[in-house]
Amino acid sequence: VNRTISMSNKYFGGVVADKGAVDQALDGDLKAVVTATYGKVKEKMAQLRVADSLTEIFGIFKRCNKYIDETEPWILAKDEAKADRLSTVLYNLVEGICIGASLLEPYMPETAGKIAAQLNTNLRGFDQLETFGLYESGNRVTDQPEILFARLDMKEVEKKDEEMSAAMAAAAGADAGTEASQEGSGERAAQVIDIEPKAEVAYDDFAKMQFQVGEIIACEAVPKSKKLLCSQVRIGSQVKQIVSGIKAHYAPEEMVGKKVMVLVNLKPAKLAGVLSEGMLLCAEDEEGQLALMTPEKAMPAGAEIC
Repeated sequence: VNRTISMSNKYFGGVVADKGAVDQALDGDLKAVVTATYGKVKEKMAQLRVADSLTEIFGIFKRCNKYIDETEPWILAKDEAKADRLSTVLYNLVEGICIGASLLEPYMPETAGKIAAQLNTNLRGFDQLETFGLYESGNRVTDQPEILFARLDMKEVEKKDEEMSAAMAAAAGADAGTEASQEGSGERAAQVIDIEPKAEVAYDDFAKMQFQVGEIIACEAVPKSKKLLCSQVRIGSQVKQIVSGIKAHYAPEEMVGKKVMVLVNLKPAKLAGVLSEGMLLCAEDEEGQLALMTPEKAMPAGAEIC
């Protein structure tokens, strides 16, 4: 975004105009990628694959960057005879960015709005995102482009981190003191749950079960089921599909990115018609609330639980 606006100001005083000087191969490929993205995003969002949808959207901006490298506007600018081609290149970039920003709006509304404002245009509706060339030729972009994501000063980051850690430690200390006081005065008893014990098992039987840390990379609700979520769980170099009855306790988007404890060698079975290849371990309180078991420290996907 910043490169395109800066070049538009440098070479044409901020005016963005399509002069029709087309390179069929380069321009055609850019337009094909940009106009096909809405369909890909729509398909992935129908499956609640939010992260994959964002990857598709950012593919537009990556393609625009590649287009800059392919067309080399700084070289075109050295030849007055190629001024129309340079103008068309910058127009194509602005148009691609407009479509990308419009797709980005549901996920990052403030950022998308900033992009549109800098291009002096409006974000588009979904029905316009498969049409290339709607940016008004002759429009003028801002002469003061704003960095959308400024680099952070690591010293400031470290300072903030220290402040937050100190505040959290102080809060934890205060909570611990309060709990100790309550327990000492008999106001609050330790919370425990007793359950019916099961028959003892030999160690050899327990050793047959394989427990590992897994990372949930995708999750969606099982259609026509009120209880089930279907998670894609990375365990080492493989991905297992695991169906769990935790829909009442976790939304699919909450699951993605969690490191969880998994029984990985459970015999596969179908739940509500969906294949499940393992089991996520949870704890349950007396009210039936479930909590996923997660490693206390950072552990790689595939680490053995022993």
